[in-house]
Amino acid sequence: MPVSWLCNQITPHDQATGDAAVRLFGQALNLSTMFLSPRPLTNSTKDRIITHRCGAGSAPGPGVVAEEGALMQQQAWADERNTSQLPVNEIIQGDCVEVLKTFPEKSVDLIFADPPYNLQLRNQLLRPNQTVVDGVDDEWDQFADVAEYDAFTRNWLSECRRVLKDDGTIWVIGSYHNIFRVGAIMMDLGYWILNDVIWHKTNPMPNFRGTRFQNATETLIWAKKSVEQTKYTFNYHAMKHLNDEKQMQNVWHIPLCTGPERIKLNGKKVHSTQKPEALLYRVILASSNPGDVVLDPFFGSGTTGAVAKKLKRNYIGIELEPAYIDIARKRIDTLPITLLDETELVTPSKRTVPRVSFGQLIESHYITVGQKVFSKDRKVVATVKADSHLLWGNVTGSIHRIAALAQNKPAFNGWEYWYCDDQEGNFISIDALRERYRIEHNLE
Repeated sequence: MPVSWLCNQITPHDQATGDAAVRLFGQALNLSTMFLSPRPLTNSTKDRIITHRCGAGSAPGPGVVAEEGALMQQQAWADERNTSQLPVNEIIQGDCVEVLKTFPEKSVDLIFADPPYNLQLRNQLLRPNQTVVDGVDDEWDQFADVAEYDAFTRNWLSECRRVLKDDGTIWVIGSYHNIFRVGAIMMDLGYWILNDVIWHKTNPMPNFRGTRFQNATETLIWAKKSVEQTKYTFNYHAMKHLNDEKQMQNVWHIPLCTGPERIKLNGKKVHSTQKPEALLYRVILASSNPGDVVLDPFFGSGTTGAVAKKLKRNYIGIELEPAYIDIARKRIDTLPITLLDETELVTPSKRTVPRVSFGQLIESHYITVGQKVFSKDRKVVATVKADSHLLWGNVTGSIHRIAALAQNKPAFNGWEYWYCDDQEGNFISIDALRERYRIEHNLE
């Protein structure tokens, strides 16, 4: 399978330059040895692990060249083609920088990265009872010095930026040991930070030595690809609903991964920095849509892939350690296929629904001229005018202007402020009335 796939990537240019074709075919032959296994291949995730994928960035073959001058159509085709070349819903074993180099540019919608923190622990941590704390002392978190760590960070962030779509975003999580260096490098590379999100661990590890404050937080940086980027996914209303109808703030109170969720083998945790699914749930729900491709270049125990599958997103995992890959693929393969449709997974944004003006409600007799509208507590009363403005005392203005004046605020959304008695005598918001109009006029 890898050989035939790579053969299909040989372009006319490659055929004209024998060296390129020979090199590509040689890589295919090397790849094929990986699949000489007594275990039969299936279509499940556990058997679709690749050591290195090449040829993904090759030029288009004959018959698919866009017509001259149709630049927009060509770009749309290129984006679709780039995504189709990705190893979607697979785990790739290898160094993330080298693997990312084989991906097409502008091909993934969202990136979540949980890179090594470079903790540089020098001594054993002991509890008061003198037992050893199982901290992060893995080989993958060891770097010779800060310069080596910075170079590593710059390399993987550069490749991530290359493969990120122009309307995509990236999340990077870290501790105080590394996140400030990571943030500076991101800005140097051209990323533009949208938010920092503080993950407050509600059950943090104590500071056993009593020499510092208890470390109860980690920081997530959410960034877009560049300052010029105007479009990106942010499901604002989904986050608001998740937060009991209040704006989601940038401090998230989520416990550490413990109990049944914590993956253990022979009583010992499999991965020292396994993140809770609740954390990834917010990240993926907030900044992607069903069907999007979510890339995790440090896949670990597979939390990103597990949550992506539950939310009907596609994932790509890159992981260096075979033991983690084995754990991750078993974890994801045991999850049932999500049968939910988009109505259960997507929160429509008010910015995307068809616009309905207050005047349209008057024209269609959902609200009548001379009718009273009220604040929710009925203490503020205004009268509807024929031109769709409100009369409040001696002041006239739009539903928004009068709502702001009534609260002594510079601005306010009148749809959320005003209520009225409908024809059935129900006291409802004019926003609910507007939604009724959309439904009855098939505007959804």
